[in-house]
Amino acid sequence: MRFPLFLLLLTLLCTSVRAQKGLHQRTLESLEPYQQFLSLPNDARIDGQLEPNLVWLEKEFGKRGFTSQRLPNAGIDLLLLSYPAADPAAETVLFYGHVDGQAVDVTKWVLSPPFQPVYGRMHAAADGSVNYTKVDQLPTDPANSDVRLFARASSDAKAPIMLFLVAWDQLIADGKRPNYHVKFIVDPMEEASSPDLPGAVATHREALAADHLIILDGPVHTTNQPTLVGGARGIATARLTVYGPKLPQHSGHYGNYAPNPALRLAQLLASMKNDAGRVTIPGFYDGIELDDATRAMLAAVPDDLPRIHGQIGFSQPDGVGGNLQEALQYPSLNIRGMRSGWVGQAARTIIPATAVVNVDLRLVKESDGDRLLELVRGHLRAQGYHIVPEGREPTNEERAKYPRLASFGGKTSYAAFRTDLNGPTGSWLQRALKNTFDQDPVLLRTMGGSVPIAPFINVLNVPAVVLPLVNPDNNQHSPNENILLKNYFRGAETLYGVLAERL
Repeated sequence: MRFPLFLLLLTLLCTSVRAQKGLHQRTLESLEPYQQFLSLPNDARIDGQLEPNLVWLEKEFGKRGFTSQRLPNAGIDLLLLSYPAADPAAETVLFYGHVDGQAVDVTKWVLSPPFQPVYGRMHAAADGSVNYTKVDQLPTDPANSDVRLFARASSDAKAPIMLFLVAWDQLIADGKRPNYHVKFIVDPMEEASSPDLPGAVATHREALAADHLIILDGPVHTTNQPTLVGGARGIATARLTVYGPKLPQHSGHYGNYAPNPALRLAQLLASMKNDAGRVTIPGFYDGIELDDATRAMLAAVPDDLPRIHGQIGFSQPDGVGGNLQEALQYPSLNIRGMRSGWVGQAARTIIPATAVVNVDLRLVKESDGDRLLELVRGHLRAQGYHIVPEGREPTNEERAKYPRLASFGGKTSYAAFRTDLNGPTGSWLQRALKNTFDQDPVLLRTMGGSVPIAPFINVLNVPAVVLPLVNPDNNQHSPNENILLKNYFRGAETLYGVLAERL
């Protein structure tokens, strides 16, 4: 009997030693497998790139006892990972994350190619430029350093998935488990606007059913404090083309005579906003009212506006709302790119044939994207433009009949959402963060960016709160994307606190 007893004691001792490993050490040890995860290219627009990422997730979650299920989708299949609570009647928490990343321009990455993770530092130079320096080895206290890990998707958004696994491992090692059913849905096409997500959610509504939804995406507040966000803006996009002559014309022969589409496009865009940056199209802001309680909540956000202005590089903001947080409560009309003729050394003395602009409209809960797009279309007509169906050039008859010609087409990718942060989901998360960090988190009513969550809320009828983890200066969607190690370690603490907090 002694030998089996010895083995039992040895097993208990080994288990105790493993459990003694703290969250800090576990997070530090996770950096190597995290770099392996980041080494997997993940552009959803390139056939086959997401599959190795999904296989990696199935393997890693599977090692931890999660069951995995591919949910058929018109695009790339969604991946659902599930872990049951001890009590079958417990509530269900659905975590959302995405594993795809933005496209890359390798020539713009300074320290290393985007899928070769490297440690480094990022700091602003006196002339306003940004300098990057490589770090050959980690500092002794990486959790309190200014060192970053550079790689595509290092912040947006593989970090939350990896940190979830780290926190889960520590929770189990500590002899704990959530008192709720855990589901984790991985979206492999978020950066491609998740075009098929609404249909997939409707099809798989039973598998995705939950009582709470936590969105692991986006950066924390600019003060880099723990943050909760009650909503996100939706997005619609559009393309507007103004037509001039059939072919570019010599500006000497026809200047002052043939209409210039670039000038007309500039005038048209200027007619949509006033000097304060407010949209002047009638009805654009209809339905949006901020009461005193909401304004007080927005004013309580600790935005350092002079610092933000200095970092971005402007002196006076647009006049939509009384501050940054109020501005985010209104839909926006943003010019995201323009093209007409040639510029620089390729410039030539011509009247261009066309002028094109791409715009995006960030939506709030009170605004409908299709309605706003129709308002813009109506504004074009009010300015005297005949709208040519998108996808074709004006005919000779149209050119002869209408003095002003344009084409306009757009679509709503997904709607906005907003959840009361003092409701059941928000209150639970506030309690978890307060217990973890001994301070109240920053509460944001709406984040400026967009996440494709509206289908979950509308179809599943579940409240959703965004739990951001990464640093606000992470260069997401840009070259040299990074995660500050300080945020990586604190993100593991955050998710440990959420997983350990009882509903």
